[in-house]
Amino acid sequence: MSMPEYDPNNVFAKILRGEIPCKKVYENDHVLAFDDINPQTPVHVLVIPKGAYVSMDDFSARASEVEIAALIRAIGEIARQLGIAADGYRTLSNCGTHGRQEVGHLHFHIFGGRQLGRMIGPAPDPA
Repeated sequence: MSMPEYDPNNVFAKILRGEIPCKKVYENDHVLAFDDINPQTPVHVLVIPKGAYVSMDDFSARASEVEIAALIRAIGEIARQLGIAADGYRTLSNCGTHGRQEVGHLHFHIFGGRQLGRMIGPAPDPA
C-alpha cells in the first residue's frame, strides 16, 4: 500500500509559508506549534513538522532522526512551557481515514488545562 501524496496547498503548508497567520507558541528548525483556532480544551496546541509529511506513517518512514527527535522533544517542551506538564495532558495524532485525519499534514494536538474524559469515544454510525 502506498502513502497518500502530500498536498502542498493544505492549510498547514500555507501556515508554514506564512500565507495564513497563526498564533505561534513554539518554533525551532524542524517544528512549528500554534494555538488551535477551535480549541477543545483550555490549552489546545497543534504541533507540526516543517517537512512535507502526510501522517505519522509517512513521518516514521521518511523523516530523519533529527526531525523525529525534534518533534518529540518539542511536544514535551511545549507542555512544560505552557504549564500543563505537571498536571498532565494528552497528545493525539489522527492518521488516515479510519483515524479521522482532516488535514493531510502530520500534526499532533496537545490538550490540557483541565481533567480530560475518555480516551476514545464511540465510533459514529456509518452514513
